[in-house]
Amino acid sequence: MDEGAPVLEIRELECFIALADELHFGRAGERLYVSQSRVSQLLRDLERRIGTRLVERSSRRVRLTPAGERFLAELRPAYERLSATVDAARESARGVTGRLRIGFQGTADARLMRAIADFQERHPGCVTEIVEVPFADPFGAVRHGDVDAAIVLLPVEEPDLVLGPLFSRQQQTVAVSVRHPFAGRASLRAAELTETPLISATAPAPAYWRAAQAPSAVPGPEVRTLQEGLTLVAAERGAMLLCRPTAEYHGRRDVTFVPVEGVPDSVLGMVWRRDAETERVRAFARAVGGPWGPRGGGPRSGSSRTRRP
Repeated sequence: MDEGAPVLEIRELECFIALADELHFGRAGERLYVSQSRVSQLLRDLERRIGTRLVERSSRRVRLTPAGERFLAELRPAYERLSATVDAARESARGVTGRLRIGFQGTADARLMRAIADFQERHPGCVTEIVEVPFADPFGAVRHGDVDAAIVLLPVEEPDLVLGPLFSRQQQTVAVSVRHPFAGRASLRAAELTETPLISATAPAPAYWRAAQAPSAVPGPEVRTLQEGLTLVAAERGAMLLCRPTAEYHGRRDVTFVPVEGVPDSVLGMVWRRDAETERVRAFARAVGGPWGPRGGGPRSGSSRTRRP
């Protein structure tokens, strides 16, 4: 770069474009929210830097000189590209553009879908993608960066994750084969499940999380997916706790779902990596549940003692 070359000021270029559009110093000043004298000063500074007159001004009219016409023709597309670049960077910094990948576990219920629709309406420049999170790996997709945030079954006791809004509190049901003794019952008590083999998730789901999904004294089979679990239920290999919306979504003729009284309700929570929080994630958290944390006081650490959804 030539050290003696003049340094152009962006405000001078904005002033020249406004004056070229308006051909009136007063209107150009109004457009830029500056005085008419300031427009004159900026124009003089620009002409001095370039070394030629760009605008002719008389008592009756304002017009561009031939040099001004040529300068405008080359300046305008460059300025528009620069403005677009700045706007894109600003939007990116705000986190309202790009792509937001949302994981869900179990069922993408009506509230989650409303939250996605609300987020998309507020931030049309941000494309949302929805990805199913494996039953046996509730936190892996978030931790590995496959999704930006995930809606998972509680409890969550992961120090590297933030636990955001909780929602979708639902009564739990137990899935049993249509041939199981419980199949004809209108409801069950929690104590009746203690001696019933309950199907749970296999690793890499944490041990505390697996135990919460199958609070029984009798170990049952471990599975990777909900479909595997329901298949084992149908084969009378065990029972499986599911929240009501998930039970309704995964209904099948050889499995019935019986409400369970006396067990904690199912609850979902939104989680994301503590070191990868973005404005996109925060905006989606607001769409899911508004202010979160104790008394709306902000995100919590990744710890919750609430029993499974």
